[in-house]
Amino acid sequence: MKRLKLFPKIFFYTLGIMLFIVTITHGLIYLLAPRMQFALSTRDGIYVGINQAKFVTEAVEKALPFSVGCSLLISVACSLLFSKAIAEPIKKISASTGQMMKLERGANCTVHTKDEIGMLGQNVNDLYANLLSTIEHLEREKEAVRDMERAKAEFLRAASHELKTPVTALNATLENMILGVEKYQDYAARLPECKEIVEQLSGMIHEILEASKLNLTAELPKPMDVPEMLKQLCEPYQLIAAAHQITFSVDLPEQFPAVLPAGSLRKAVSNILANAVAYTEAGNTVSVYMDGRFLVIENECEPIPDCEIPRLFEPFYRPDFSRSRESGGNGLGLYIVDTLLSSMDISYAFLPMESPPGMRFTIHL
Repeated sequence: MKRLKLFPKIFFYTLGIMLFIVTITHGLIYLLAPRMQFALSTRDGIYVGINQAKFVTEAVEKALPFSVGCSLLISVACSLLFSKAIAEPIKKISASTGQMMKLERGANCTVHTKDEIGMLGQNVNDLYANLLSTIEHLEREKEAVRDMERAKAEFLRAASHELKTPVTALNATLENMILGVEKYQDYAARLPECKEIVEQLSGMIHEILEASKLNLTAELPKPMDVPEMLKQLCEPYQLIAAAHQITFSVDLPEQFPAVLPAGSLRKAVSNILANAVAYTEAGNTVSVYMDGRFLVIENECEPIPDCEIPRLFEPFYRPDFSRSRESGGNGLGLYIVDTLLSSMDISYAFLPMESPPGMRFTIHL
């Protein structure tokens, strides 16, 4: 019996119970009916008490085969209907869970009853939907981690390449000084060059370390006043702009409350301002203002070709027209801006201007 499937098992259990009831019922009738005493009326209205045991026994024996046969048929029919009603929804749930084990997207328990079996089917559907949602979330997380690892590998490869050039130059200069090459015997002239290369390396290492720590800690957003933060950020760059005869215009509203990670936003905006001042020539203008919910930073300069703009956000990339490290920086500024704004889920745009010619960086706060 243990190896039978659900439908025949329910059928035999039900049929056995019904046959047991039929047997007990007919046995009681056969045993008790002959002992019944009852009265028969005559034409004269006289009631006579008689024992009809033999008569009743014969009547029961004659009716017993027909009664037992009908009871058996009814028992079998009722057992079949009951077994099908119980086993069919469970079989559907079993078939659906088999599809769910294979993670088929369209698997679903189609049980329309409102009893406990129907609730079981609905619970299985909800559980499977949650499982698929969790799997999709894990796949997205896995892909994000894979992209992050790929980006880290590319970043480290680019960083090693960038560091190799000044290290090689410094090493060559020091070797020539040690060997006493005529051109390098003037230590007073060469040591400042070495110090300049070391300072350049120090700055690059600092920027690389800052960039490598961007995704390690998540800063919690907090209430802040954006214009107040921008005024503080703009002050040092206004002094730098004035020293290079650049007009630095700031037009901000009195208040603009927002809930953002203040440190990350300050770092991103600071890098944008630094780039705007660095790539603006004397006599031109850098403008910082807000247009509704948009923070706009503009600088008058030679517009960057559209094909070059996406690559500016790659680590250590510098356009051909500013390839040197003196004028083009370390190539990490906009990479850091992109990483920070993306981590805060803030959209931005960096597009050329036609009149006056220049570049415009727009941040949607």
